[in-house]
Amino acid sequence: MSADVQTPAAVADQPVAPGQGLWRYLAMPCFVAVALGALYLYVSSQELDRIEAVRLTPEFIAASTVRHLYLVGVSTVLVILIAVPLGILLTRPFARRVSPSIVAVTSTAQSVPSIGVVVLLALFFNLGVRIAIVALVVYAFVPVLRNTMVGLQQVDESVMEAGRGMGLTKRGVLTQIELPLSVPVMLAGVRTALVINVGTAAIATLINAGGLGDVIYTGLVQNRTIVTLTGAVLTGSLALMVDYIAGIAEDVLRPKGL
Repeated sequence: MSADVQTPAAVADQPVAPGQGLWRYLAMPCFVAVALGALYLYVSSQELDRIEAVRLTPEFIAASTVRHLYLVGVSTVLVILIAVPLGILLTRPFARRVSPSIVAVTSTAQSVPSIGVVVLLALFFNLGVRIAIVALVVYAFVPVLRNTMVGLQQVDESVMEAGRGMGLTKRGVLTQIELPLSVPVMLAGVRTALVINVGTAAIATLINAGGLGDVIYTGLVQNRTIVTLTGAVLTGSLALMVDYIAGIAEDVLRPKGL
């Protein structure tokens, strides 16, 4: 083989240039910054009427963004606290007979349109932030549950047998082998749930829970295109940044060697 020809393995072993690695982490923030800058210049160049001026103040947008992040953050934490332990239980030998039925029921709940889940809960309970959080938990529950189960089920049985041979208990095998090896798949589920919640939280305005949906809904009801556009761009930018931060968290939390 010629000395000028490199094998795929040799190419893969070559270090990534520092500039390429840096651009990987800066590309998305730069894109979002450009989008928000363009939106700011566009809105600033328009003559706003009274309704537009009220809904596009920095104070109102900041308050709506904070409420949106609150809805997404609390609901995602609750999803993790419920779905991950349930996923662990459903992969244990004593629960494997009922796990398909439980997964089917939870998947059915997610198949209902998000606006249907929000409105249905509001009809039977009450309006406000708590019901919005419950609806977000219901809608983002399946990705975390499913990925937790898949991550645990894909751990090689021979690896677990080796752990048992070294004297680990069932709990030790779970905490020291199964969970660390399933972390990448579980984090992917959490990342998906976060992005789902950012989009679904925009509907929370229909039950008086606030968020960036207030901006979008006002623009639609009042036929103010500039307000609708602002709310849509802010929600999309927030979803991109949440996904970006979750991706960094995946890289940081991923066990070494995986």
